[in-house]
Amino acid sequence: MPAVVFDSICIVLAVAAALWARPWRSVPAGGPPWVWLALWALLPLGWSTDRLTASPLAQPLSGASLLMLLAGWPLAVLALLATAVLLITLDAFDGVAAVQHLVWLGLVPATIALAIGTATRRWLPHHLFVYVLVRGFFGTLVATVAGAWLALWQVGPPPGLRTEDLLIGRWLAAWGEAVVTGMLVAIFVAYRPHWLATYSDTLYLPRR
Repeated sequence: MPAVVFDSICIVLAVAAALWARPWRSVPAGGPPWVWLALWALLPLGWSTDRLTASPLAQPLSGASLLMLLAGWPLAVLALLATAVLLITLDAFDGVAAVQHLVWLGLVPATIALAIGTATRRWLPHHLFVYVLVRGFFGTLVATVAGAWLALWQVGPPPGLRTEDLLIGRWLAAWGEAVVTGMLVAIFVAYRPHWLATYSDTLYLPRR
């Protein structure tokens, strides 16, 4: 199956599942928190890192795991789709590049982060530090690395670059993104827990 066909099928299935969940019902009456919109506004810059720096070795940043933790998976999917459409509209990417970025920088990491979160709730203690370390840090690391490496396996490296070099680069970039996401999640849990759609004091704070 051609890569673009596979990617398109993934997008259709993810968007259909997101719309079926009707995630807009969970948006506060006053609108989404500004931090959701701020992160969404920064996604085009993160996805275009290699192009903006004119360096193929510069690793694009995903942001999908943090967006999923903030807004929940269905809303994150719709926001990621809007990011890809915006990049096409601005003529930053062609259609094929936008589809690849949407799937491998957006949908795949967000879905893996969701799966890690589901497993965390089921099998690990419901504790504040479990949420921050496992979902915020390690979940982001695993989701970002998996999305990047699966993209290399499915799409292949850009011309003139070795797969081994990109594997190392994306591994290091994923660590940086995981550290930033983990720190932001810890701050939000402490000061603005209502910004995190995947967090609940009732669930994660130990009861006396």
